[in-house]
Amino acid sequence: MGRERQEVVGQNGNGAAPRQKLEKVVIRFAGDSGDGMQLTGDRFTSEAALFGNDLATQPNYPAEIRAPQGTLPGVSSFQIQIADYDILTAGDRPDVLVAMNPAALKANVGDLPRGGLIIANSDEFTKRNLAKVGYEANPLETDELSDYVVTPVAMTTLTLGAVEAIGASKKDGQRAKNMFALGLLSWMYGRELAHSEAFIREKFARKPDVAEANVLALKAGWNYGETTEAFGTTYEVSPAKLKTGEYRQISGNTALAYGIVAAGHLSDLQVVLGTYPITPASDILHELSKHKNFNVLTFQAEDEIAGIGAAIGASYGGALGVTSTSGPGVSLKSEAMGLAVMTELPLIVIDVQRGGPSTGLPTKTEQADLLQALFGRNGESPLAVLAPATPSDCFDIAVEAARIAVHYHTPVIILSDGAIANGSEPWRIPDIAGYPPIKHTFAEAGQPFQPYARDPETLARQFAVPGTPGLEHRIGGLESANGSGAISYEPKNHDLMVRLRQAKIDGIKVPDLEVDDPTGDAELLMLGWGSSYGPIGEACRRARRNGVKVAHAQLRYLNPFPANLEEVLRRYPKVVVPEMNLGQLALLLRGRFLVDVQSVTKVEGMAFLADEVEGIIGAALDGTLRQKETDKAKFARLAAATVESVGAGA
Repeated sequence: MGRERQEVVGQNGNGAAPRQKLEKVVIRFAGDSGDGMQLTGDRFTSEAALFGNDLATQPNYPAEIRAPQGTLPGVSSFQIQIADYDILTAGDRPDVLVAMNPAALKANVGDLPRGGLIIANSDEFTKRNLAKVGYEANPLETDELSDYVVTPVAMTTLTLGAVEAIGASKKDGQRAKNMFALGLLSWMYGRELAHSEAFIREKFARKPDVAEANVLALKAGWNYGETTEAFGTTYEVSPAKLKTGEYRQISGNTALAYGIVAAGHLSDLQVVLGTYPITPASDILHELSKHKNFNVLTFQAEDEIAGIGAAIGASYGGALGVTSTSGPGVSLKSEAMGLAVMTELPLIVIDVQRGGPSTGLPTKTEQADLLQALFGRNGESPLAVLAPATPSDCFDIAVEAARIAVHYHTPVIILSDGAIANGSEPWRIPDIAGYPPIKHTFAEAGQPFQPYARDPETLARQFAVPGTPGLEHRIGGLESANGSGAISYEPKNHDLMVRLRQAKIDGIKVPDLEVDDPTGDAELLMLGWGSSYGPIGEACRRARRNGVKVAHAQLRYLNPFPANLEEVLRRYPKVVVPEMNLGQLALLLRGRFLVDVQSVTKVEGMAFLADEVEGIIGAALDGTLRQKETDKAKFARLAAATVESVGAGA
């Protein structure tokens, strides 16, 4: 299943079934949070990466640590798009849905297009499991799914049969059914099992019986595909023609961690991560803790405030201080971030945004921390803000954040988000020797020193490592006198220092905004930031294939803005900004440049679909684009209707 390129005359290698060539396919694995869907999807992704496909993935985790088994809140899914050409998203809708139980089917079938393939673990469609999610009858046995191609497979039974020979327990056998699904999908798309088998044996090296059970389940899935008549066709997605180089699959969080490691190497500074675990940023800590051999020190603090305090202390001591968190953690760190602004210390704050406010949607994505990043501290507290566009872009953004932090002596916020952090794609491994060094200039003993003497080009203050003989000094949260660093309450001095700190941020040199406008005469500019890059880019590609002239630009520097941003905005009669918030970037652009930016917003915990953005492009060009109605009366009606609905259900 997927977009067809051509039919291949012949067999799939064993003479059993013809093979159909596709240019791309979108597959979603879905099941209970204990069914191993993330591992299954990750292994299929690794096989696609090794095969040479371009790919993009998007996991979807339940918010509950362990929701009741077989219920809708406990459904976990993993979507992957593989293609033989350059792609930008994990796909709008799956062509193939692997549903391990009724809850997974019910939660995901609405996303499947007509004619899509459903592979369901029929063993789990018991009367009890059906009742848990409101099915009165088994949908695999009625006409409820008549719009789809449905293939029931007794995965649990077949897996238990495969592991029976080694005497595996029923529990271990049932746990291996996700590997049966992986084996079956590997057969369908012509993927070899050798790498997955090696992975399983390494993962369960200390539990050889468990490893053997999973390998047997994997092979059983493959063999089922080979011998059953349920699947009349197998499929092939050829390798993509990517730029020459060495590639690996990488997620946004891993790329951020690698970028931080690279920044420490380029600056010849020890990296000190002071952090507190929080979804969806915790993997940055997990990854960095593996790389002590690169002069990386990780400290898991007792809370968010202690984490950033340790990072600030490390920066004060001459290291590269880093802290990672999500929106709720930024709230807690805000006072300490103000201290780093006042003391003008290099500091990297990574905010992996999630749905809010408060605990909000811990496992879902959002872009609603932009105004908090820019203004969420007391007083005039300016700092630099950057946003990666894709998972692999996180590496370069982390290096660039370190360059700015060290060069200009300022805190820098990296605004990632859940879609980027957990998503993955191929990453061409760079040659780090090609990156310019990041030079941290320290004052030396015997030289003239004033804590707030400034570099005339960058306005960065002079910096001395504490304990350097003869360079003893005091800095802190109280306002300091220009030049000397002595405490000062003098009004004119405070006005000067506030403006100096702002001028330093305004003077950060960032690249001009690049615009993708193939014809050069588009009337519409689609402007995005963060994870909106993929959906906007894909929608613009589709629109152009239909003869629509549309330009696309992506803001990676949110403070300061690129110097040519105003000129770009005024170049186009229509500018549309899709955001996963209530219009924060659009508000900034309107206020700063007095341009008529149209804001389109979505706060559902899910990224934009390319289909949605394509519709936005059409509506913007024909003059029918309207922001969702936000009047108080409308939402009062919706709330009342919801209450009535809940009451009726009760």
